[in-house]
Amino acid sequence: MASRSGFSAQTLSVLAALCDQPSQWQHGYALAGQTGLRSGTLYPILIRLADRGLVEARWQDEPQPGRPRRHLYRLTAGGLASATGALAARAGQHPSGRPAAAPGARGARAPSGRDVAAPAVP
Repeated sequence: MASRSGFSAQTLSVLAALCDQPSQWQHGYALAGQTGLRSGTLYPILIRLADRGLVEARWQDEPQPGRPRRHLYRLTAGGLASATGALAARAGQHPSGRPAAAPGARGARAPSGRDVAAPAVP
């Protein structure tokens, strides 16, 4: 399910990992470790972010001997701005995706979806 920012929870986790060191090039394996996403989820997200101009991608210049070159990723300036805004918007939401209730707010939802009054505080 996509959040109000238009990014899925998985995409937001990738953006958060990239925001940790926005100017550093990171390889997919490290991002998978940070996010807990599998390659079948992670790499399509990185490709979509690159297609939208939010992430830069390039090949590693000098791979370790005996190892294939890695693809490296980092946020663009626009990607950093989008990621920061999306992550800030997510921080203001309840994990269910609904806006978090303000402290002391009344009118919580019961599991049935009906409005119920919060208990009165003496």
